[in-house]
Amino acid sequence: MAEHSFEDEQSQLTNQVSFMEKENPEDLETVTQILSKLTRLPSEQIKPRLQTLIANLFDLREAHSDTQNNPEAWIQQFTEWVEGHRELGLPPLSEEAISRESIYGDDR
Repeated sequence: MAEHSFEDEQSQLTNQVSFMEKENPEDLETVTQILSKLTRLPSEQIKPRLQTLIANLFDLREAHSDTQNNPEAWIQQFTEWVEGHRELGLPPLSEEAISRESIYGDDR
């Protein structure tokens, strides 16, 4: 399985969004106008957020297709997600904090 960097993934998403913009400019303009009307925001503020949304949807589609029939890929993505949280530097929970009594209370 090939290793992909974050930059590679972002570049691929950018390419997909650019391709979509070239292939479907009328549809994207219509969506932008609808969102502008609904939110009462200018299209200049809508467009970058719409591009981000489209990129996120492509990313979601790709992640889903990668893991749908491949448990190893799902495990790898889950592990990467977990490891990504380690970078936050949060302290681990204590045994008491994760005890059944602490979570559910002792209402016997």
